[in-house]
Amino acid sequence: MLTKNFGLIGYPLSHSFSESYFREKFLREGITDCIFKNIEVIDLDYFISNLSRELTGFCITMPYKEKIIPYCDELDTNAKEIGAINVVKVITDKNKTVLKGYNSDIVGFDRSLFDNISNMKVKALILGTGGASKAVSYVLKKNGIDFKFVSRHPKNNNILSYNQIDKSILESYKLIINTTPLGMHPFLEEVPNINIDYITPSHIIFDLIYNPSQTIFMKLAKAKGAKTINGFDMLCYQAEEAWRIWNAK
Repeated sequence: MLTKNFGLIGYPLSHSFSESYFREKFLREGITDCIFKNIEVIDLDYFISNLSRELTGFCITMPYKEKIIPYCDELDTNAKEIGAINVVKVITDKNKTVLKGYNSDIVGFDRSLFDNISNMKVKALILGTGGASKAVSYVLKKNGIDFKFVSRHPKNNNILSYNQIDKSILESYKLIINTTPLGMHPFLEEVPNINIDYITPSHIIFDLIYNPSQTIFMKLAKAKGAKTINGFDMLCYQAEEAWRIWNAK
């Protein structure tokens, strides 16, 4: 039986549950011909040239969701529009290998959002402007949710800086989505620069981090009465979507 190899690339990966998620999935579903491994990649050029074609497919996490795009031979329509990918399908046909990029984060975030939020008239702040933020903004736009990006280094007037997030902003924007790595290893003690005193029970904090299950930011917001959501359900949904992509004919 030919073994199919899958993996997750990024750096660092000590925080990731993806390997254990797929290992448990394979055991649970009796899948015996597949292996999933976390692959810490420091040199993206080397990985693409020497290792990628040994895989049937792989997921991508920080810091490569945008950097990997030029290495792909094809992009799915949604991935092309978003400008970030987190899934690659390795297609071999007539001795030719094609890397096709997809974005399953949009499925993961969309489903997790609908599981937890009933009021789609809420306005959102997206903390961070990296690859994950692009999938989040795509989903919010699709659902008609007004949003603003927040960054430490705004590149234009449409992006807020953290020092602009005052009480009046937080009175209008009740959904706060953290797409930055602040709160996970090695930034466990760090929190986004938002005044927690302005957080109320009407706020929803959606932190895409899932390890730890509660970041300091979530704990502080919860103490103010806010609803908090971590990224674990999003991880599960996007992983299942990646599996569907890899196995689609």
